[in-house]
Amino acid sequence: MEGKVAVLGSADFVMPFSALGLDTFAVELTTEQVQETARAILKQHYTLIVVAENVARQAQPVFDATLRKAIPCVVVVPFTAEPTGIATESLGRLIKLAAGINILQN
Repeated sequence: MEGKVAVLGSADFVMPFSALGLDTFAVELTTEQVQETARAILKQHYTLIVVAENVARQAQPVFDATLRKAIPCVVVVPFTAEPTGIATESLGRLIKLAAGINILQN
């Protein structure tokens, strides 16, 4: 399967992905800009959306509608010095969707 990859996060986060030729969307840490950019990404039909952990909570309301769909796959990755745990929560939801149980829960 082929598809496009989008990367959403701060300029520091998206820069290495841009060097790899992926479509990057650098945002400031304002909820309005993050959600507006997330909606724009969804309209472009990306297969994989990589989201920096420090903007994931702000983008979550926009991406919630896609959680039950296989495409796009929204993956949250840690970026900050102090992880907030949303990357682990997001991975747990994806595992539960695929396997029926969340093996990351205690």
